Amino acid sequence: MKVALVGATGLVGSEMLAVLDEHNFPLTELIPVASAKSVGSSLVYKGKSYTVRSMAEGIAARPEIAIFSAGGSVSLEYAPQFAAVGTTVIDNSSAWRMNPANKLVVPEINAHLLTKNDKIIANPNCSTIQMVLVLNPLHLKYKIKRVVVSTYQSVTGTGKKAVDQLMQERAGIADQDVARAYPHKIDLNVLPHIDVFLDNGYTKEEMKMVNETKKIMGDDSIRVTSTTVRIPVMGGHSEAVNIEFENDFDLATVRQLLEQTAGVVVQDDVKQNIYPMPMNAKGRDEVFVGRIRRDESQANSLNLWIVADNLRKGAATNAVQIAEYLVKNNLLA
Repeated sequence: MKVALVGATGLVGSEMLAVLDEHNFPLTELIPVASAKSVGSSLVYKGKSYTVRSMAEGIAARPEIAIFSAGGSVSLEYAPQFAAVGTTVIDNSSAWRMNPANKLVVPEINAHLLTKNDKIIANPNCSTIQMVLVLNPLHLKYKIKRVVVSTYQSVTGTGKKAVDQLMQERAGIADQDVARAYPHKIDLNVLPHIDVFLDNGYTKEEMKMVNETKKIMGDDSIRVTSTTVRIPVMGGHSEAVNIEFENDFDLATVRQLLEQTAGVVVQDDVKQNIYPMPMNAKGRDEVFVGRIRRDESQANSLNLWIVADNLRKGAATNAVQIAEYLVKNNLLA
């Protein structure tokens, strides 16, 4: 079982190594792949040193699985080349998510759709993954009509450059000396701007949540509107989610459904000040939900607060779980 990790030296790539290790994924050979500037460097996995290889070397090794976390343009160019030599690609970029020919997978929801013919599998957007994991059991029970979501997203979602910008600003380093990931200061600030703005006034990140939710849950009738916001925290993304159902619900049953959902942890005891927070989600694979309450302004409507580590379940963990499903169900060529 040879596994290539493309983008191995990035923030998400490093997290994927950690998750592969923690999950004891049954690989026999790791093939770390990165950009030309990193080729020849080394990284450590399970106490063993591995040399970072070029894309061509990774393809020539013909791994059974290649997990990509290297950006959309890289994936568009090289994922088909891996697939052409028989490798099953799990891609963390947005490149293949809305392609009708590619499955968009959150294992707890729709991994059963995967077959041996799926050679490029899309890993959803981080903010979408944590939301749909909570929405899905509620949709099956009460049928969702509409979702209104506002996100509070960690700088780690942008990458190392953003983390550096935040920490440099926090340390008081002069603006002209800060390598910027954002068009404005992020420390002590909030940016209602994630990814590029589109012609409809929404950002690409906001439309990802709209379109990916429908595809993963297999229901185009669900209406979704989103406002995505970057905040100066690390540890995970938070989301305030308002859900309107076709059918009325019982709050106790809602809590019970979520408590029984694989990968979801309910933290909802406001009398004890217990609710999900990114500082507690950091390094965890689960999605945390709390502040579960009826929307008193609208019939059949529910408010939730959802938090998850965007580098874990929002990226690395979900990708590794897809790989685990492929291995367990003998879906590799």
